Amino acid sequence: MGMTDPIADMLTRIRNACHARHQEVEIPWSRIKESIAFLLEDEGYLGGIKKVQLKDRVGEILLVQLKFDRDNTPVITGLKRVSRPGRRVYVGSQEIPAVRRGLGINILSTPKGILVDRKAKKAKVGGELLCSVW
Repeated sequence: MGMTDPIADMLTRIRNACHARHQEVEIPWSRIKESIAFLLEDEGYLGGIKKVQLKDRVGEILLVQLKFDRDNTPVITGLKRVSRPGRRVYVGSQEIPAVRRGLGINILSTPKGILVDRKAKKAKVGGELLCSVW
């Protein structure tokens, strides 16, 4: 049976790996997951991303390197899925909420692609509010 919310699965895998203090996590590949992972890497929440073709399984995976500070505390302290398959959340460019008073980011799916809230406001585009990261 197929997965109903692959983005929530990705966020849960990252959240669980951070809490368990794993250095990396495997995520089944999709274009949108890869875009979200690259955004998180650009914002400094992840260490690195590799797309890997496995020999023993069909399909590809993303190998995501997690980032920790000097005290071995994960850089990502929270991930929240905002828009879900059962309740989509859309916002305009002026309605994008702040995360932790500006200490976190929102990731949006816009007509100009997957963007961080700051870049979506600058480009004056709204869209589906996928998740919040802090």
